[in-house]
Amino acid sequence: MSEDEGAPQVLSAGFADLDAVTLYALLRLRTDVFVVEQACPYPELDGRDTEASTTHLWTVDVAGPTSYLRVLSDPSGARRIGRVCTRGDARGHGLAGALMEAALSLVAVRTAVLDAQSHLQGWYARYGFEPDGPPFVEDGIPHVPMRRPASTVDP
Repeated sequence: MSEDEGAPQVLSAGFADLDAVTLYALLRLRTDVFVVEQACPYPELDGRDTEASTTHLWTVDVAGPTSYLRVLSDPSGARRIGRVCTRGDARGHGLAGALMEAALSLVAVRTAVLDAQSHLQGWYARYGFEPDGPPFVEDGIPHVPMRRPASTVDP
């Protein structure tokens, strides 16, 4: 995507509204990034995708999904943003940022939480997230829990 093409179109759907081809492509993107590229064999299909309150957000190009994230209802009442990823050849074009802005609009003024890979802590801070607990290692990758308070105004 070139800069003159404008902001990417962000698509969103609940699980029940995803057709099989789109769902397959989104799960393939997540698996390609988190399991294959990051060499972390883990149960990517955790059952949360199918929850009625889960919203899937993504961008696409002619080759398929370029970036993805999901917004879940956290047991604490906060909204949890997760599975943020961008296809390798589509990185550096602001796609994940467009998804974060769309997710934060969806979250509105509620508290948002996420578990950031530690090297991305500064990137999430741009969207109002702050560390919210001790760092931890998950699947061999350092992470930090982060929270965006409910009082934060959307970007």
